[in-house]
Amino acid sequence: MTALKLYDYELDEQCYKVRLLLGLLGYAYEKVAVDVYPGGEQRSARFLRLNPLGALPILTDADMVLSGAEAILAYLARKYDGARGWFPDEPETVGRVVQWLAFAGNNLTAASTARAQALFEVRACATTANHAARRAFRVMEDHMTKQQFADAFWFAGNAATIADIALFPAIALSRDIAVDHDEYPALRRWMGRVRTLPGFITMPGIPAYH
Repeated sequence: MTALKLYDYELDEQCYKVRLLLGLLGYAYEKVAVDVYPGGEQRSARFLRLNPLGALPILTDADMVLSGAEAILAYLARKYDGARGWFPDEPETVGRVVQWLAFAGNNLTAASTARAQALFEVRACATTANHAARRAFRVMEDHMTKQQFADAFWFAGNAATIADIALFPAIALSRDIAVDHDEYPALRRWMGRVRTLPGFITMPGIPAYH
């Protein structure tokens, strides 16, 4: 029996990041479903002992407990990818990967907020969040356009890394907040490349095409 256990909500894009990387790694794990909406189970005493912030995803690996999608991605890539492809050792690539992980964990939270408001009626200013999400998507679009001119087709270099995994769900699910993917042609092409990665898995809300 695998030691890896993921506390998961199927419609949460942060949890999806972890499921996606585990699929790409081909690594078996136990999935524990958490009733986030409407139950708020992640804020119960049981889950607050695992993550005092009351948020998913949470990963346990034997006695280790880790929360936060970007931290979990880095951990899994270091521990379970012996080839070091998903989180390479080369310093320049490390810097670029960490830069985009930070972007995903900060700038792209606006997209998560807007989506939660649209789907689950979470209290938030939808207009403010939507505008902030679009600004973040434009930064991503401009970067990927420059990458393609340099014949580099992934966010941190010439190969897919956990940076791409961290960035993918927000834009892939953005039709939930009425964002037209045709506005971001470089990102649309990049999303198509992500879909071709061996072991790719999808989630509800991600369209079958881009």
